[in-house]
Amino acid sequence: MMPRLAILCPGQGGQHSAMFDLLRADPRTAALPDQWLSEADLGQPLTRILTDDSLLFSNRLAQPLIVAASLAAWSALKDFVPIPELVAGYSIGELAAHAIAGVVAPQPAIRLAALRANLMDVCAQQSPRQVLFAVSGIEVCAVATLVAPLQLYVAIEIDVDSCIVGGYYHDLRIITDDIIRLGGRINVLPVTVASHTPLMNAAVAPFAEELRTQLCCDPQLPVLSGLSGEIVTKKEQAVSVLSSQIAQTIHWNACMDACAEHRITAALELGPGAALSRMLQARHPHIACRSVSEFRTLQGVLNWLERL
Repeated sequence: MMPRLAILCPGQGGQHSAMFDLLRADPRTAALPDQWLSEADLGQPLTRILTDDSLLFSNRLAQPLIVAASLAAWSALKDFVPIPELVAGYSIGELAAHAIAGVVAPQPAIRLAALRANLMDVCAQQSPRQVLFAVSGIEVCAVATLVAPLQLYVAIEIDVDSCIVGGYYHDLRIITDDIIRLGGRINVLPVTVASHTPLMNAAVAPFAEELRTQLCCDPQLPVLSGLSGEIVTKKEQAVSVLSSQIAQTIHWNACMDACAEHRITAALELGPGAALSRMLQARHPHIACRSVSEFRTLQGVLNWLERL
């Protein structure tokens, strides 16, 4: 029996110097990283970016690189895997997910990722230092209460006691002792913009305007909205979701639950990293979850799916 497959597209944080090695080792995708991420587009050679963490984790470069990595992996696998029952993306990964669903072609999607990053950077440059940090060990509702008086916001809900918070760095310093006192743990993320918070409001309208131009059709596969975990069925919905999520809370918990509700039996994260597959495995252990980044070859991915 073929698995009921979900495809997961990651956000920032898992990029690394070898993130394209698996793709370059496969003849189906060997040329795509350099074709899609030219020096003219990035402002410098891809090889230099991959060997310099200050570039690799810079918002303006990280977003297009992550979308390109996911879409290149999908281009190699799509003809050999079951048609996905769901596609879901986390943060910038939601743009890649919509590209997989056919709403926009790969290269325009990568250009949209670069524009999204630029618009968000402008928001960050016009404010005090911004930060994203993970909080675990205390309930999200308690975190929301703690941050309410400050310029901090719950950016991504992951579980009942796990979330990402974004806002001003100086407010993180104010709130740190209170979170620890309540038994919480803090992990500052390598992201320099407060994604999915009102601090990004100014980026929403110009990104929506460009999406209206670049998105070509309604989704051809069931793709989830990160805002609600509901399926996006129309191009107009995609424009709204992909622009609004820049400045609104992502409910990744709802997306994971949607996988269970749609009877998904296998989930494949396209990489880089394996954070999404691990989160889903922890929340819904009956779903077989792996990331492309955990395999030595793309054929290994196909072999795993065939064994399910």
